[in-house]
Amino acid sequence: MKIFRISALFTCLFAVASWADEIPRTASKPGTTLAILAPADGAVVKSPVTVQFGLDGMGVAPAGVQSPGTGHHHLIIDADLPAAERPIPADANHRHFGGGQTQVTLDLPPGEHTLQLVLGDHHHVPHDPPVVSAPISISVE
Repeated sequence: MKIFRISALFTCLFAVASWADEIPRTASKPGTTLAILAPADGAVVKSPVTVQFGLDGMGVAPAGVQSPGTGHHHLIIDADLPAAERPIPADANHRHFGGGQTQVTLDLPPGEHTLQLVLGDHHHVPHDPPVVSAPISISVE
């Protein structure tokens, strides 16, 4: 009986993992642009640093709100872009702005940092095709 239960558990876990790989993606609008408006690429700044987000072609909506042509910002700090088919992680390198925020003030340690924005849908999944900003590099004194 225990072998059947373990086998059934693995079957359920495999089904859940397979479903997670198939999260439907939300279409982005052609021509949409996303940018970090401030600070400028190459800027030398002091902490705390205010980062302003710019979006043109789509609107901003809070996480959990499914509305065509909208999404919310995610700031990637000192990390590569996450996989486009999965929800964007939430950690120190992947900051979520599910309230619809369009800027943030960050305490960054001295040194070189890279910043990049990704627009996520109501489930925090990048749109299809993904809407991303160009990465910028800043130096914090």
